[in-house]
Amino acid sequence: MDVPTSWDALRKQARSLEEELNGQMFSYGKLVSTKSDAADNGLESKIEQLLKQFDQVNNQMRAWVSSGGSEMVSHTLTRHQEILQDLTQEFYRLRSSVRAKQEHASLLQDFRDFDRNSLDLEGGNSEDQALLKEHASISRNTGQMDSVISHAQSTLGALVFQRSTFGGINSKISNVSSRLPTV
Repeated sequence: MDVPTSWDALRKQARSLEEELNGQMFSYGKLVSTKSDAADNGLESKIEQLLKQFDQVNNQMRAWVSSGGSEMVSHTLTRHQEILQDLTQEFYRLRSSVRAKQEHASLLQDFRDFDRNSLDLEGGNSEDQALLKEHASISRNTGQMDSVISHAQSTLGALVFQRSTFGGINSKISNVSSRLPTV
């Protein structure tokens, strides 16, 4: 990427990158909405590269404005910075959507595998089934105990807060009564 020296060259380069990013983001959004495993790393890396280039151009524009640009030039820079921020946020949103879809698909596959394994075990001996039932029961009980402990801890926290609040009120009332004995 060559380094432009004039404001017009920077502005044109920013517009060019913006247009290219819009096209790539449209393609990526389409890919994300149509595929459940839309991990096109080539497109992702291309968008990341364009976002970095757009950020570099914005930094060059910012340096140009700080060396004595007009208000109109400053307004144009602000507009380009907002566009970069919007495109970056949209890209991260789409990418996290892809990651969530991949994780969901992985979890479903794990569940299907677990289901197959449990079906295989059901045909096995009753000792294995008894151990699995016992394990499931222990897991449920552990989860319930964790819930009760969590409740107890939150209750303790609330009681400690109430105690400090009432202690603060008591000290303030004592302070006021020492200053004004008739109250």
